[in-house]
Amino acid sequence: MNPAPSVIVFTVISGMGFGYLAMLGFGIAPVDGVTAFLAWGLGYALAVGGLLASTLHLGNPQRALLAFSQWRTSWLSREAWASVATLLLLAPQALADWLGFGWGRGFGVAGGVMCFVTVGCTSMIYAQIKAVPRWNHRIVPLQFLWAALTGGLVLAGAGLLPALASALLSVLLVVGWRIGDRRFTQAGSTMESATGLGPIGRVAVFEQPHTGSNYLMREMIHVVGRKHGTRLRQISLVAVGLVPVLALIFLPVMLAVPVAAAFHLCGMFVVRWLFFAQAEHVVGLYYGQR
Repeated sequence: MNPAPSVIVFTVISGMGFGYLAMLGFGIAPVDGVTAFLAWGLGYALAVGGLLASTLHLGNPQRALLAFSQWRTSWLSREAWASVATLLLLAPQALADWLGFGWGRGFGVAGGVMCFVTVGCTSMIYAQIKAVPRWNHRIVPLQFLWAALTGGLVLAGAGLLPALASALLSVLLVVGWRIGDRRFTQAGSTMESATGLGPIGRVAVFEQPHTGSNYLMREMIHVVGRKHGTRLRQISLVAVGLVPVLALIFLPVMLAVPVAAAFHLCGMFVVRWLFFAQAEHVVGLYYGQR
């Protein structure tokens, strides 16, 4: 698949934002006064900024509001509704923390749960696609949810819990890659099944069906070299797992959080680039690209 920058920014930034908002809502990162204003502002900026970035991938961004109309059948539409509900639910909690209203954490807990519902809907946009076997597995929603949780914990403060979450995220990524690398073969899609000519015999591409590129070739077919992919995976594991764990455990809190957050964010950009770039769509078989 084409690793479009807008979609990568959307999934990484909004995921980290909703994860951090959940930590604020649950009270795992207790804040008040000006600190609350800045913390909640950061969470909202990440979540909303990521959602806005997703509209840049639309052919006509002005039609983004139409996404709300297909909630019965579309995970993208469900994500849109869930994100709006989440941001509205958390607003009273943000005001209470900022202005000291003492309303308890009811809105925060409800909004925190909805943060992960929203991220879950985002993950299902991809996990539901059977035409991309690498995505069509239950490990994908788990990775999205755990990445959001880890990002939120890292921003919430240093300590053992975010360090442990970062380490487990690395494990989940490795497991996901091992599963994903076998999924296309396990799906059983071949040139014969793609063309429907299997009963005749073995099928091979004699000549490309187009003299130039088209939408399918630009968006659905992207080939990453094995060595290049392996190197990027190693870089992402260092950035997402090793550096944040060491920073959160050994550095002072004031330095640990920004260092861990910065490396986590950079690592997740690499992870999501690979998530899209290494996703093999079965339409590639028709063009002899798989």
